[in-house]
Amino acid sequence: MIPVTVLVGSPRGGSRTSAVAERVGKELGVLLAAEGVETAEPELVDLAEIGALLPVRASRSVPLGPQVQQALDLVRRPGVLAVVSPTYKGTYTGILKLFLDMLPIDGLSGSVGVAAMTAGWAKHRTAGDQYLRPLLVELGACVPVPCLSVLEDEFDDLATVINGWAGRHAPALGAVVTRLHRDPTASR
Repeated sequence: MIPVTVLVGSPRGGSRTSAVAERVGKELGVLLAAEGVETAEPELVDLAEIGALLPVRASRSVPLGPQVQQALDLVRRPGVLAVVSPTYKGTYTGILKLFLDMLPIDGLSGSVGVAAMTAGWAKHRTAGDQYLRPLLVELGACVPVPCLSVLEDEFDDLATVINGWAGRHAPALGAVVTRLHRDPTASR
């Protein structure tokens, strides 16, 4: 079984982005199963829960606490990593950047990344592909499909948005997850 981790980059607990992230995690299991890939139940890393600990950790001289270490371990494990962030000033949130800055170069090596962003404005629909997806690639993740972008006015019809995205990209995502699971060096 391939692990699935969902990293929520919203600074607010219980946000609409968090709800989207939970739904994305569940739907990833369904769409990958349809492609013949068996996944474990998704595990959620919600930065709103550990956000207060992150600025302190910005100094490398401060040791990691157990909550931050557990979050980093979940995000770094090989498997599927969905990173979901609200769009903030045209890009992802600062708390997400602060967290991902704690990873070493190639810290996401062995992961198949799925970028997803929520936005209030249609012009921000491309922010995930312009900013979040390249960041995940820079950190070593294989990100084979475009970002899932969900506008606020689509929140009530999330199933349609996710299914439309999955219909276009699930075969490629499933193929890459299968290949990396069989040969972890394939992403290098």
